[in-house]
Amino acid sequence: MKTIRDVLWKDLLIEWRARSRTVALLSFAYTILLLFAFAIGPDAAALRQHAGAYLWLGLLLCSSLLLDRTMRTEFEAGAIQSLMLVPVSSSGLFFGKALANTLQLWLVGAVSVPLVFVVCDASLTESVGLMALTLVMGAAGLAAPGTLYAAMIARLSGRQLLLPLMLFPLVVPVVVAAVKSTSLVMLGDPMDQIGSWLVLLGCFNLVYWSLCGILFGRVVEA
Repeated sequence: MKTIRDVLWKDLLIEWRARSRTVALLSFAYTILLLFAFAIGPDAAALRQHAGAYLWLGLLLCSSLLLDRTMRTEFEAGAIQSLMLVPVSSSGLFFGKALANTLQLWLVGAVSVPLVFVVCDASLTESVGLMALTLVMGAAGLAAPGTLYAAMIARLSGRQLLLPLMLFPLVVPVVVAAVKSTSLVMLGDPMDQIGSWLVLLGCFNLVYWSLCGILFGRVVEA
């Protein structure tokens, strides 16, 4: 637990000191949402119907930039080799970095939700807690495999292109479940389906976080 806490604190402190990068990422997310809205046009019903999909597609695109940036910082500075020389577990290192990426993705999602409400004329029909839970679980489902893949290709050229090519197909189930849950939170859930989608999202998170935690050590030592 100490390793996880220390790595999480280190990554969050780095991002806090480079706040301009976070602002740029949020601006990118806003630009994507606006482009989706312009592509659909002045069709309020269609925008409202697909608001959840626009939110998660924006987060998916932002995730590739965020994950590549956080892992590239470690490898370019040689910090990852120093961390591996310290007597800490590789799984603790993974969970610390993945949790930091989850929190940053959740922040991007939370800040993007008000713009979705304005642009797509959407609103919350269910509770704010369900919306926050969906954002956390969806962000976690993107962060775990994304952290592993970003470490896997950090030393390769063209990693900005390789990461989305490898990550996006793997996280399709997470994106689908997150979009369905978010849409039900915004549009209403007369048949009580949100719980089922959140359980499915939790199952994918359990698989991703378990396997990636086991494989991370082999990836960074290769």
